[in-house]
Amino acid sequence: MLTGVSLILAVFFFAAALLYASVGNAGASSYLAVMAFFGLPYEEMRATALSLNVLVAAIAAYKFYRAGCFDGRLFWPFALTSIPFSFLGGSIILPGAIYRAVVGLVLLYAAYRLFRRAAIDELEETQTPVSRGQSLVAGAAMGLIAGLTGVGGGIFLGPLLLFSGWADARRAAGAAAVFNLVNSLAGLAGQFSIMVSLPASIPFWGLAAGIGGWIGAEYGSRRLGSRRLQQILAVILVIAGLRIMVA
Repeated sequence: MLTGVSLILAVFFFAAALLYASVGNAGASSYLAVMAFFGLPYEEMRATALSLNVLVAAIAAYKFYRAGCFDGRLFWPFALTSIPFSFLGGSIILPGAIYRAVVGLVLLYAAYRLFRRAAIDELEETQTPVSRGQSLVAGAAMGLIAGLTGVGGGIFLGPLLLFSGWADARRAAGAAAVFNLVNSLAGLAGQFSIMVSLPASIPFWGLAAGIGGWIGAEYGSRRLGSRRLQQILAVILVIAGLRIMVA
């Protein structure tokens, strides 16, 4: 039977998936923020966030690929090292205090990324060639953090591509969408390798997140998301990130 908290979480998951999918992400950092806010056991948070991320990332990847936003030559050097390191991170259980600190920092970074994106969208985008060596190293680092915390990693890849001038906003969003998918799958596989269980409400939450992700990705693959909505979401992430770090 669904509880009131489960229903409230479903609403938040729907909203987070809609907003994040509009910019090629899958919302794991927001799922973690909401679950932390409602005090879910941290042992369940990572697997739940990764499961929802797989679903929403698959939808976003499909939508952005169909819209011609995905560049495989840009994507694969990062994915090559991120996938095994994401699996490795997913198979590691961090102590509660360390996990909360790491997730809190990830949420704060997510907020920073959303604030910065509004400024980036207003700048003229210039592109430079991708450094293969740097992309391999960055992919490994992003994959490990993604697996450890339960995020897909696209929230790191998108800003990196933009800040480095390696891609415009649409190609960065397309790469982030597929990056989220492959790393979420690898991280979730690592979670299941240590016999982690999922909450009973996960099918209902998946339905809510899937619908939100479909709407957001449909809009975002044609027109990147609203800067104001991203700024509002960033404020929420700051509050949640600080909350989980001092819990």
